[in-house]
Amino acid sequence: MAVSVTIWHNPRCTKSRQTLALLTERGIAPVVRLYLQDPPTRAELEATARALDLPPSGFIRRGEAEYRDLGLAGASDAALLDAMAAHPRLIERPVVLTAKGARLGRPPEAVLDIL
Repeated sequence: MAVSVTIWHNPRCTKSRQTLALLTERGIAPVVRLYLQDPPTRAELEATARALDLPPSGFIRRGEAEYRDLGLAGASDAALLDAMAAHPRLIERPVVLTAKGARLGRPPEAVLDIL
């Protein structure tokens, strides 16, 4: 039975491209969600945090201008989820989701245990 795999992908990101290549090299044709154009909802982000077993602070990009501009240092989980939903550039990438869970592709090999 084929594994259903979705990757939240940014083609401009090296780690995202490497993770997508790792999946395709293993014969997996993932659903590629260009999350900057098709942002996840707050509910999807909350479910992803649970699947990643990380708080929202564990998969937010602190180096983005929006993080500083919105004053997110020390923000609550709810505020971080709201910010990521409104500003998808804040979402760490890539995120790979399967029925077995979710992983950040940092490094790309981190996704192998959920395939």
